[in-house]
Amino acid sequence: MELTFLIDNNALVGTRLLAEAGLSMLIETDGKRVLFDTGYSDAFLANARCLGADMDHLDWIALSHGHSDHTWGLGMLLRYYDMTPRPDRTRAGLIAHPKALGAKRHRGIPEFGSLVAEDKLASYFDLKLTAEPVWLTDSLVALGEIERVTDFEKPAPLGERLEDGAFVPDDIPDDTALAYVSDTGLVVIAGCAHAGICNTVEQAKRVTGVDNVRAVLGGFHLQKAQPERLDPTADYLAALDLEGLWCCHCTDLAAKISLAAKCPVREVGSGMKLAF
Repeated sequence: MELTFLIDNNALVGTRLLAEAGLSMLIETDGKRVLFDTGYSDAFLANARCLGADMDHLDWIALSHGHSDHTWGLGMLLRYYDMTPRPDRTRAGLIAHPKALGAKRHRGIPEFGSLVAEDKLASYFDLKLTAEPVWLTDSLVALGEIERVTDFEKPAPLGERLEDGAFVPDDIPDDTALAYVSDTGLVVIAGCAHAGICNTVEQAKRVTGVDNVRAVLGGFHLQKAQPERLDPTADYLAALDLEGLWCCHCTDLAAKISLAAKCPVREVGSGMKLAF
């Protein structure tokens, strides 16, 4: 598997690529190409052009959840498709939780979720909206709705979501992730891990039947996290004996420092390429 960070909150020194408070990755494995999230703007497209990453022949677009910093780039991708018609362009599948594309609001922002509605996306992509795990390739699986089993990663509502015609506190049931099964163990790929990064790893183990975890990467949603959350998270991840922990996006500096005391934390930024 080859994975490229198209967008992260940081850009690597010397790359001259864009960064924004969002996340997008391109994953290539088993002859398939999967775009995981699309960031907040067209920055992931600009970086893809600089990196020579083909956005015209995708097999899947996978959304980790419905928040703006992971889905608003979808509208820019559709605009790119409209402005540059190509007869050989692949019609990709788009996989997300059934609640990922609904209306969300947060701190007075009228729309905190996807700007492109389900019916519009269906004009461009083959939609698969499901809470169940789905294998996207022979070795890469979308984990479905994350079961919340740890006692230290308690659900924390973030804004509100529209449910049956009314807004309710949003505990983000649409949060999901990917897992890659290599010959030597799992690579767990999170978007924001609102369900908890440890819960996400446990879900990956259940879905794949593989207990050995090589690497964990992506956003961990550890911002202003208190010791009662950070300490057991670091202990859990340290016990996995990872090759690397590539925490980024919604993982703040204090969390990275805390995790680095026990885990092999690696640098992340727009343009980084990893191979497993």
